[in-house]
Amino acid sequence: MKKLVTLFCTSILLLSGCVPSLEKEEEIVQEDATDENEKKTGIIPSYAISDSYYRTILPYEPSPARGMVVSNLHTRLDMKEFETGLMRIAQHKFSTDNYLFRGGQYIDRDTVSLWLRRQYTEEQATAAGIEPSENIGLNPPLVDGPDAHEANKDNPIYLAHIIEHNYLKRVNEDSVELGGVVIGLALNSVHYYQLERYGATYEAKIDNEVLLKEGKKIAEEVVKRLRAIEGMPDVPITIALFKQESRNAVVPGNYMAYADIDKGKNSIGDWHEVDEDYVLYPSSNGMELHREDATTFLNFQMEVENYFPEFNGVVGKAFYVNGEWSSINIDINIQFNGEAEVIGFTQYVTGLVMKYFPNTVKVEVNVNSVNGPEALIVKERESDDPYVYVY
Repeated sequence: MKKLVTLFCTSILLLSGCVPSLEKEEEIVQEDATDENEKKTGIIPSYAISDSYYRTILPYEPSPARGMVVSNLHTRLDMKEFETGLMRIAQHKFSTDNYLFRGGQYIDRDTVSLWLRRQYTEEQATAAGIEPSENIGLNPPLVDGPDAHEANKDNPIYLAHIIEHNYLKRVNEDSVELGGVVIGLALNSVHYYQLERYGATYEAKIDNEVLLKEGKKIAEEVVKRLRAIEGMPDVPITIALFKQESRNAVVPGNYMAYADIDKGKNSIGDWHEVDEDYVLYPSSNGMELHREDATTFLNFQMEVENYFPEFNGVVGKAFYVNGEWSSINIDINIQFNGEAEVIGFTQYVTGLVMKYFPNTVKVEVNVNSVNGPEALIVKERESDDPYVYVY
């Protein structure tokens, strides 16, 4: 095995790219507002985790729609990627150096609920006692009548959730103002339907072209509605389309496209394609899409399996940007019989990480047992020194 010097820490793990910078002191700033009573004072933390993350103003202001994502998206993987992916999208327009993050403050819980509904026909709204002001759903109308279930087989709900992020920029040394709003629209890639009331549930994949077309149509309406909200006409808006995976997916969905809308504009011009994808290893899909990378993972997996007879599994979730392998998160589940075994195995796996994975790929390995997490191995891109933590 390749000789490797590895650092073990018992109290603090310093991850490359995640080491806080302590050069700045905390700053006290005030958010600008036309009404003196509405001005708020907050503290900007002295450091950020890395250049890939935004700093926030304290005390943190949660979004009025906070928590709705849990019931509207299928998996925790999609929940996480929907939000963290939106922050990556935001960085195209709002840099982490010049902007601060704040939870969305303009679209409240009730508004999100109303926008996620189907649009009712006039007859449906009257029959259900729904006021015209509440009949503002962004999903297509439900078909009524004796053949409704059959008809709605081809009438999916496209929009699953809406998330809002706010970005604040400096006005001067001691004040900030709203600099931009970023909106994520989660779209369903799978349509679940029934052919009869209380009958079996069927599913059908929604074609990407259809999803993009419908998502862009919804985005146009969302931008118009945002511009009608007080305080929103004169800020830049970025809106992005996220494709959520199926209910039983083992990898998250991905963003498909985004558009920037300049302040004062209430329509979308050009859309920018986002080429991001998550791939499960090992899998036939992974072998089909990225044969060389899939083979690399299989070789790594085989050597891990050869180490322990009590082997339970090695699973990797690889992330690709513009077709290039960017990172992989690997979970290894092993039954250990002592701390020495954990340390020995972790050293062995660290050597395999350095041996098999390209230097351009960030690798994170989580070693787990029935007792919980046992070790963490992280190799940053372009780094020859992995960081290892044994719990």
